[in-house]
Amino acid sequence: MASMNDVARRAGVSIATVSRVLNNSSSVNEETRLKILKAIKELKYQPSRVAKRLRSKGGPGNLLGVLIPDIQNPFYVDVLRGIEDIAYKNNYVIIVCNFSQDEKKEAMYLDILESEAIDGLIAAPASEDDVRVKKMVQNGLPVVCVDRGLNGIDVDVVWVNNDAGAFAAVDYLAKAGYKRIGHIAGLPTIPSSRLREAGYRRALAENNLPFDPQWLVYGNSTYKSGVELAEKLLSLPTPPDALFTGNNLITLGALETIHKRKLHIPNDVAIIGFDDMNWSNSLNPPLTAVRQPAYEIGQRAGELLIQRIRDPKRAPIQMTLNSELMVRGSC
Repeated sequence: MASMNDVARRAGVSIATVSRVLNNSSSVNEETRLKILKAIKELKYQPSRVAKRLRSKGGPGNLLGVLIPDIQNPFYVDVLRGIEDIAYKNNYVIIVCNFSQDEKKEAMYLDILESEAIDGLIAAPASEDDVRVKKMVQNGLPVVCVDRGLNGIDVDVVWVNNDAGAFAAVDYLAKAGYKRIGHIAGLPTIPSSRLREAGYRRALAENNLPFDPQWLVYGNSTYKSGVELAEKLLSLPTPPDALFTGNNLITLGALETIHKRKLHIPNDVAIIGFDDMNWSNSLNPPLTAVRQPAYEIGQRAGELLIQRIRDPKRAPIQMTLNSELMVRGSC
């Protein structure tokens, strides 16, 4: 089955231009329109039934794709809420695809989104060298990245100051008197994980604390990796007296291990997580965490994408929002 990308390639235009023709936009000149219609006929391209149904009923006719790596992560749930609210307010609907940090699954969803003739895409790419997402940008599809950018290509990005947020967390632990601070990091292929690690290392250095390679472990940003890696760190002959965890799922896994070992927080081991959760105050003791404004990240990404659709030539924006250390009882 031919995709919209195939039509764009055959006609020698961008995907965005094909999308405008399919949406009966008046902004495409007649010569280009005829070229695209000819390519559609030759390739026997069938526009998305979902898109056609929405548009024919007179409801929201504009489709946005949203590509996220982990629907279980509360951070992305809040990001989605922000995107959806802005989309709805501007007469757009969203198609959400969760690729579980699996590049093959991501490729499948991107094929589907292209066939649905989306007007734009908000993505947390599998990596900063994500070839498929880069190609979509180069083909003219409006794209905004969240939580991570793309190497070697200008694209709108919305994220937080990961380095500064991690530094604040580890600096707080150091000044509270903890000397052996371990870090359970997320996937090192993800830019935000590397920036958080950089903030961790910088805080140790500025507080004259030793960096011990055995206290830095890398997971895959999941709950299970938090359980396993916390067990690994706490089983060392000289275990850390504090843990800085790379995201909220890792934090939950680490907490399970700490409780299973019957350790007391914060006296036996302290913990600070990157990503605050709505129920952090309900934990015993309440969790100290780096808060990301996830809902606002979603809102800003939605706004930037709609701006990009309306003005494809505007200069790309890298929007960095502030994180905040929420100090509670876990350290």
